[in-house]
Amino acid sequence: MAVATRTNHRPRPHAPAATPIAFVRAIVRGFERYGVDPGQALRAAQITPAQLASPDGRITARQMEVVSGAAMQQLDDEALGWFSRKLPWGSYGMLCRASITSPTLGVALKRWCRHHRLLTDDVVLQLTQSGSVATLSIAEHRRFGDLREFCLVSLLRYVHGYACWVVDSRIPLLKAAFPFESPPHADVYPLLFPGPIAFGAAQAGLSFDAQYLALPLQRDERALQLMLQRALPLTVLQYRRDRLLVRQVQQLLRNRAERLRGAADLARELHVSVRTLHRQIREEGSSLQSLKDEARRELAVDLLYRSDRSVKQVAWAAGFRNEKSFARAFRHWTGRSPTEHRRKARSPG
Repeated sequence: MAVATRTNHRPRPHAPAATPIAFVRAIVRGFERYGVDPGQALRAAQITPAQLASPDGRITARQMEVVSGAAMQQLDDEALGWFSRKLPWGSYGMLCRASITSPTLGVALKRWCRHHRLLTDDVVLQLTQSGSVATLSIAEHRRFGDLREFCLVSLLRYVHGYACWVVDSRIPLLKAAFPFESPPHADVYPLLFPGPIAFGAAQAGLSFDAQYLALPLQRDERALQLMLQRALPLTVLQYRRDRLLVRQVQQLLRNRAERLRGAADLARELHVSVRTLHRQIREEGSSLQSLKDEARRELAVDLLYRSDRSVKQVAWAAGFRNEKSFARAFRHWTGRSPTEHRRKARSPG
C-alpha cells in the first residue's frame, strides 16, 4: 500500500528484484499525464533509464516503495494519474481511518468500499458474500488504457494488505481475478496474490473464506499512525500468522478425520508447509495433537451415541488405525471404554 509514505531512505540494491518495471512505466505515464518530469522520483529510487527501457526489467520492493512515494508527493495524487481527478495526499490514509473503529473486518471492508466511492466513481469496490466465500470486486466505469493493470493490481493490494494488517492475520485467497490477459510478468502475481490466479475474468476481484469477515480488528488509531509512516510493505510482504488456522484445522479434523491422518495431510489441504502448520498453531496457543484429540473425541462420542456403527468402524471414522489404539485413547479421555460409554450414554435415566 503506497499510501501516505514519506521516507528519505535509499533503496537497498542487494535486495531481491521481483517487481516488474512495467509498473514503474505506469507511474511514469502518470507523470506524463500531468506534464511533470519523473526524473527526480526515478533517481531517488535508483532506477536507471536502461532499467526503465528493459522489457523484462525488475526492481526491488524497496525501490518500488521509494518511486511510488516520491511520485505521490510530487504529483499530489495517490492514484498516480489513474482517475479523472486527483486523490490528494492522504486520501487512502483517510480510508484507513474511516474503517479503523469497525467492530469486525466485514464492517471495515464495507466502510472502505463505501468511502472509496467518495474519492472517485471511476471504479466501484464492492464486498459480497455467497455461502462461505467472500468476494471484493472492482467495477470499472472508465477506460484506463495502459494504466489499467497497475491501477487494478494496486487497488486490490491496498485493500488486501490493509485487511491483513487490521486483523493481524494472513487472509489466504481462494482466487485473485483480473479482466485482462496474462501479462509477460505474470510470474509476479503469486507473490502479490498468493493463491489461484485467473486472467481474462469479467472483473477484478479477490475471493477468500467468509469466516475472516467476522474477525475483530486488532489495531487502533495509534497503530494506524505508525503504519501510515511506511505503508507500502503491506502490499508486498505476506502475513505469516493466520488467526483462523486453528478453526480450519478443527473443521477438517471433524469432517474428514478418516482421510486426514497426519500433519502432512493437513498441511497439504491448507496449502502450507508442515513446519508452518505447527508454528502457526503454536502461536495460537494450541498444538496439533491437542486439536486432533479434541476432534477425535467429539466425533467418537457423537458416533457412539447417535449411530449403530461398531466400535471398529467408529475408531476408523475418528482417524485411528485400529480398535486397540482407539480404545486406549478413549479410556484416557473419558475413563471408560467405548463400549461402556455407549451403554451408559444410551441407558435410560
